[in-house]
Amino acid sequence: MTEAVRHVPVLLQAAIRYLNVRRGGVIVDATLGYAGHASEIARRLGPEGKLIGFDRDSQAMALARQRLDALRAELGPEMPEVVLHDVEFSRAGELLAGLRVDGLLADFGVSSMQFDQAQRGFSFQAEGPLDMRMNPREGVTAEQVVNQMGENELADLIYEFGEERRSRRIARAIVRARPVTTTAQLARVVAAAAPAMKSERIHPATRTFQALRIYVNAELGEIDALLAAAPAMLKPGGRLVAISFHSLEDRRVKDALREGARQGIYEVLTRKPVIAEAEETDRNPRARSAKLRAAERKAGNR
Repeated sequence: MTEAVRHVPVLLQAAIRYLNVRRGGVIVDATLGYAGHASEIARRLGPEGKLIGFDRDSQAMALARQRLDALRAELGPEMPEVVLHDVEFSRAGELLAGLRVDGLLADFGVSSMQFDQAQRGFSFQAEGPLDMRMNPREGVTAEQVVNQMGENELADLIYEFGEERRSRRIARAIVRARPVTTTAQLARVVAAAAPAMKSERIHPATRTFQALRIYVNAELGEIDALLAAAPAMLKPGGRLVAISFHSLEDRRVKDALREGARQGIYEVLTRKPVIAEAEETDRNPRARSAKLRAAERKAGNR
């Protein structure tokens, strides 16, 4: 569990505050990860409460179970009921049909655990296979995408999901370098085709890796499905709290809450997104890009 121990939940106190967790409540953590947020939620629910977790990453789920088991040993009779689903969070509406909950938390994107494990292929910081699947049991890998997709389609993917303006140049270089089989090799190809500009602080391969990861895991479709299901899942007065890490995620959350408010479904609680304070970003650099938005379900509108 040494790798998992380094995981630090982002915007933890803000998430707990906006969820308004109370004893006896029912809370869904749609992105369980290492149960960092979930553990703090569980401490506040009490034995009458219920915590429901989702994660399609079987490794993360196994670690979350261990952490929650340890918490159960600590809390004893104060531990709430815990129900975990080892599936995509897009299925939450289906699996919880008929249940109305007090809170729904979603911490989108990739967890630090996934980034830190070179064999998962999410990061170019260490040599690893080009996998990038959050659910390693199914789906195409990033290696299959970069080696089998047509150049134009690959360029479109990098532009759309990575918001990379030099996508055509990068796609052309990837096709010429095939076969591309490791994270380090792909990073070198991208950096050579589109070197970092003076105004940028990120590695030149960052956007390409983001684009491939989003595509491989159908991340935006997952987010859209959860946001669409959220109103039917929440009780009147129930809270939706979403943490995003890049503009493609945040835009979806912002638009969903705005449209929900227009239809009288939500009261938006965050006029502007909540961001981490300097103390948290110093302790956890990943928090720098995090944005939290929250809304409360209104009564009388299904």
